[in-house]
Amino acid sequence: MNSKKPGVPEVRTPDGAVAKFVDEHLTVTQPVQTPRLRPTPAKSITVAEGFDGRVDKLISEHYPDLGRKRLAELFAEGLVRINGKLGKKGDFVAPGDLVDLKVLPQSRSEETPVAEAAAFARISVLLTHADFVVVNKPAHMPSQPLRAGETGTVANALAFKFPECAGIGDDLRDGGLVHRLDIGTSGALLAARNESAYRTLREAFSSGQVHKEYLAVVRGRLGANDCAAPLTQRGDHVVADYAEGLSAYTEFTVEKTAGDYSLVRCVARSGRMHQIRAHLSLTGAPIIGDTRYSGTAHAGFEGFFLHAETLAFTHNGEAIRVVAPLPESHAALLTSLKLA
Repeated sequence: MNSKKPGVPEVRTPDGAVAKFVDEHLTVTQPVQTPRLRPTPAKSITVAEGFDGRVDKLISEHYPDLGRKRLAELFAEGLVRINGKLGKKGDFVAPGDLVDLKVLPQSRSEETPVAEAAAFARISVLLTHADFVVVNKPAHMPSQPLRAGETGTVANALAFKFPECAGIGDDLRDGGLVHRLDIGTSGALLAARNESAYRTLREAFSSGQVHKEYLAVVRGRLGANDCAAPLTQRGDHVVADYAEGLSAYTEFTVEKTAGDYSLVRCVARSGRMHQIRAHLSLTGAPIIGDTRYSGTAHAGFEGFFLHAETLAFTHNGEAIRVVAPLPESHAALLTSLKLA
């Protein structure tokens, strides 16, 4: 009787010659178990006798030139450990505790953007005022550097042409910029030229006194003429979160439609991360090329089509309105899609 199960291959025992060859010529070794090594911290601080307080205060004492925003980022990025465990900003430490920093914190002076002529050549100045400057940022150019010495950003360009901007703001990496645009978004950016103007303009943005209009090309039909979905950051993107999200509101007006595509004017009534991109996607009409928010790549066009066209605000009683021309690549796409 054949006891072999259907579908199961028969396993044959090697004959004597094969077994002998294996014994003489092949050596079976066990894999070497390499222990997981803990990375050496860039800085270790042993809490001294007499200190009894929060860990952020301890770090501030060791790095007195460290800005509050950068200090908070150290904890947000998981770069602080207390006795081997992930530290939080409000944690208390006691004498003998060991605080490890994965990276050496940059001082405020190190965060100041490096002046760069090549970066300035990529932007255009739209308006120069004694208190501020408005520039037109190309797509695929970061607004500000994230690390000391990084170049190729709008802040580097401002430091070259308007060196007074480099020392202004709560975060010196911004180089005086009062707001930011995503790397892939082109258009108008406003930077302060003195500390007083920075405070005034920041307050105007925070209180909704700055009018911001964007142009976007979308594929699909808008499901609404506005979107008020609250947004929460999830890693490198945002999602609608009606329980804990931050309030956000965007108005939409369809300027022109041709086939599956539409040119949409977007008025941002708030300034959340990726707000317009996420809100358009939620209405069923994602921006072309914006693959992070359900858009599809468009042949012959790099990135996604979102342009910060208009900034309007009042400064010291003076009405300011600046319009940023479309990049050539964006204007060409409008023509090819019959949306111009």
